[in-house]
Amino acid sequence: MIDINKQISGELKLKPWQVDNSLDLKKEGGTIPFIARYRKERTGELDENVLRDLFDRFDYLTEIEARKQTILKSIEEQGKLTDELRDRITDCLQKTELEDLYLPYKPKKLTRATIAREKGLEPLAILIKEYNRADAPDLNLESEGEKFIDAEKGVNSADEALRGASDILAEEIAETADLRSWVREYLLREGLFVSKIKPEHAEGTTKYEMYRKFEATVTSVQAHTMLALRRGETEGIIDLDLNFDEAYILKYFNYKLIFSTKQNLIDFYSHVVKDGFNRLMKTSITAEVRFLKKEKADEESVRVFESNMRQLLLSSPAGMKPTIGIDPGFRTGCKVSVMDSTGKFLEYHTIFPFENNRKSDAEKIIKHLISKYNIELIAIGNGTGGREADEFVTKLLADLTPKPVKVLVNESGASIYSASKVANEEFPDLDLTVRGAISIGRRLQDPLAELVKIDPKSIGVGQYQHDVDQNLLKKKLDETVVSCVNYVGVDLNTASKELLSYVSGLNSGIAKNIIEWRNQNGAFSSRKELLKVGKFGPKAFELSAGFLRIRNGKNPLDNTAVHPESYYIVENIAKDLNKPIKDLTIFPELFENIDLNKYVNDKVGLPTLADIVTELRKPGRDPREVFSYATFSDGVTKISDLKNGMELEGVITNITNFGAFVDIGVHQDGLVHVSEMADKFVKNPAEIVKVGQIVKVTVVDVNEGLKRISLSMRNPKNLGAKKLVEEFKAEKKNSLDDLKNRFK
Repeated sequence: MIDINKQISGELKLKPWQVDNSLDLKKEGGTIPFIARYRKERTGELDENVLRDLFDRFDYLTEIEARKQTILKSIEEQGKLTDELRDRITDCLQKTELEDLYLPYKPKKLTRATIAREKGLEPLAILIKEYNRADAPDLNLESEGEKFIDAEKGVNSADEALRGASDILAEEIAETADLRSWVREYLLREGLFVSKIKPEHAEGTTKYEMYRKFEATVTSVQAHTMLALRRGETEGIIDLDLNFDEAYILKYFNYKLIFSTKQNLIDFYSHVVKDGFNRLMKTSITAEVRFLKKEKADEESVRVFESNMRQLLLSSPAGMKPTIGIDPGFRTGCKVSVMDSTGKFLEYHTIFPFENNRKSDAEKIIKHLISKYNIELIAIGNGTGGREADEFVTKLLADLTPKPVKVLVNESGASIYSASKVANEEFPDLDLTVRGAISIGRRLQDPLAELVKIDPKSIGVGQYQHDVDQNLLKKKLDETVVSCVNYVGVDLNTASKELLSYVSGLNSGIAKNIIEWRNQNGAFSSRKELLKVGKFGPKAFELSAGFLRIRNGKNPLDNTAVHPESYYIVENIAKDLNKPIKDLTIFPELFENIDLNKYVNDKVGLPTLADIVTELRKPGRDPREVFSYATFSDGVTKISDLKNGMELEGVITNITNFGAFVDIGVHQDGLVHVSEMADKFVKNPAEIVKVGQIVKVTVVDVNEGLKRISLSMRNPKNLGAKKLVEEFKAEKKNSLDDLKNRFK
């Protein structure tokens, strides 16, 4: 068996002790955020991404090792395990290769080859195989076949006997690991995906028109293209084929498998090879290649989803301030909810600002709520009626001083939350739409705290999220949420059960117990009080305490990322400076002349000490960016208001491999294709923009019927030049001088 730790060390270019220690910490129950943040000395400062790769690879190789044992036992019980085969299986590092090696020995259902063996034709196949060499004498196949005629066994002629032998040899060829591997690599390297729209779908009637006559090499096909093609195929709109040069493969097989110089054996084996490939190998290998490309597309798409989700979760918070949340609606009115500076729901109203005879009442209600609760933030959902509600509130605020900050908030997933078990437990007596308004308001106060209550897949920041491997997607998104929550830290006295459950070392059960203890005993005054909570033992405390914050607690360090296990270090520093601990969190200049080496010991090194000092310089700071928001253009509220050439402000809502979607305030996001993201070549949109970023865009094209908006982030002057060049090419002008004159 392979040394897994040594293998990982080589693959990830890590020192053996880093791998050993990291895996030991995991076995001890350590979480990735905890290990990365508080065990830097033991891991050599490995970050979360490296630790995740390390643990994923360990799990993969451990699973392979277990599978090897099952396979070796099975082959050994059949009496067919040779030393060479044992070595190949033992050294194997990939599941596909391992299953290829096992395929000839895997128990099978009834096949043509097994039927032939039951008829006693295997000796004939072995004989023919023995004669397949350059120095072999002539072999009369007909005569040899006649020797196996047996009516009782169902072999009625020499031809039937030879067909049975052919079936046995064909299956053997199709199950040869090296040949399968060669064909798989050939298809991955030289294959061509070809698609067409089925005849029953007229041109221009599907969303897959770009794939009506489409070709892409297997090596170059993009992840989003692969997923779109498969979706179209599943929906019965697209025919998708994987084309390749079969003649070349058969030629290679003949070269590798036929050694006889006798024409009758050459002809016989040529038929066997062709049958083995066409009947037994081609379909399965083609399916494997398609699956491998799907698997790769899944991984790439999930990475995009992870990146977008991280950016969304870490969106800058407007702050915990008195807030009004508005869920717009035309027929049933706009639901207006009020939250205090802790996010606590206070009251709600339904207003009808779009009905002339009720508009005045709506204005009075909003103004009353602003005055009554000293409202500082107004969050308006960006769904149907959002721009109209935004205009209503803008006019209403015109004569108010001071004015609350008004923001259109992306409400994706709010309706999912409203109908969820979480919302029902939190607000059992409220209507779904009122819950939605609360969620919209809280999203503005603190996006992370509110979005953790929603299934990440419902937030809509990925590409083809319903087409990718759902288990992989869930695993990676859960990891992302955990990473973000622990990166920011959690206020122990205001956090919801859902938010607490993502903290390192906690789960929903412990989170529930924390909430119950808080409700019964009041706010926590110190981290140590957590040990009084049911099922909150020393290990949970070790893993979670550093990520939980207590504002205005007994110990100022409880509002920092300094772990309680390191409090004694801060106490020693304070003692040496002859200052109270509180001063260390107020006067960062105190650390300027400290020699950290003085505090190094066998458990704490310079990395941890540097983290402590960094944290004390800005205690309790929020690592997220300063809050900002987009200002949508007045008079542009629906897609019909858009005109080519318009320059607008918008906010990035989603990033894909082919571009980014931008909310410009017309209820339909526009697409900035990757080719329109900058005045230079852009390979990866994520290098240019991020979710939540405010951008300036130019309208390039509008298709109102298909609800498609094409935008550009390029310099508008360059867009004009590009258009002239395209016109010039279309007109097939012969004179460059003409083009130069037009540019002037």
